[in-house]
Amino acid sequence: MLENVENTELFCEYYAKWISVYKEGAIRKVTLDKYLMTQRWLVKLVPDLKVCDLSRITYQQLLNDYAITHERQTTMDFHHQLKGAILDAVDEGIIPRDPTRKAIIKGKTPNENKKIKYLNQFELHTLISILDLKSEINWDWFILLVAKTGLRFSEALALTPKDFDFAHQSVSVSKTWNYKGDGGFLPTKNKSSVRKVQIDWQLVIQFSELIKGLPEEEPIFVKGKVYNSTVNDILSRYCKKANVPVISVHGLRHTHASILLFAGVSIASVARRLGHSSMNTTQKTYLHIIQELENRDVDLVMRSLSGLS
Repeated sequence: MLENVENTELFCEYYAKWISVYKEGAIRKVTLDKYLMTQRWLVKLVPDLKVCDLSRITYQQLLNDYAITHERQTTMDFHHQLKGAILDAVDEGIIPRDPTRKAIIKGKTPNENKKIKYLNQFELHTLISILDLKSEINWDWFILLVAKTGLRFSEALALTPKDFDFAHQSVSVSKTWNYKGDGGFLPTKNKSSVRKVQIDWQLVIQFSELIKGLPEEEPIFVKGKVYNSTVNDILSRYCKKANVPVISVHGLRHTHASILLFAGVSIASVARRLGHSSMNTTQKTYLHIIQELENRDVDLVMRSLSGLS
């Protein structure tokens, strides 16, 4: 609990204390850094705002000012990070009413270049066909594995031989690799990220041979310091060689999800396979694909109904 907090205290100082009490040591460093960035924005936007002056109007103005230079989704994240601290202040009686109620989330129009990039099934098939899949583990195998499982970059890096269950055609995701830091295993992004992902029989045959004899609990792909940019550069070269849109490793994850959705796999199943904390995340991320599928469904309904006359 936050003790000795006065409602006349500056909001940015209260928020810094709240992070220290409730977040430090409880969340991953990368997530903590986001909360600390939010605190720095408070210092920049409302350095003199006191906790007692938090009202729906002052809070909405704060969101509006932040939204001038940020996209709507980023503003939504900013709002959620602040809301946790504010609701705790309401519970403690420091603020009489919830100023975040009915907040309106605004934001800049997303940059076209930031639009989710993914390959269609034909393009992915073309890309995979030119990978140099040697008899030993290399980054080409990593690209194939992410394309066929939809794992996050850090999740795939953390895979060990012990995580493969060839008898049941699955791979267990229970940890990530700290590639942004000094290496080593870290917890998954959230509880939903701990999962078993089914793999096809080809991957079973290929990886059962590849990892034979490797240390059971050591990461398969990590040999020294790993950089996201290294793998992205390799993938970029292959995309250009295959004459398909250039995507990142994270784009392979989007490709995996989009192919499943277009194949008719339910959003719930895709969400579980990707390790999303809720279906809402999947729906928001792949809204454009879902809308396209809905349009296709409408056409199918109309054709079916017209045949009843």
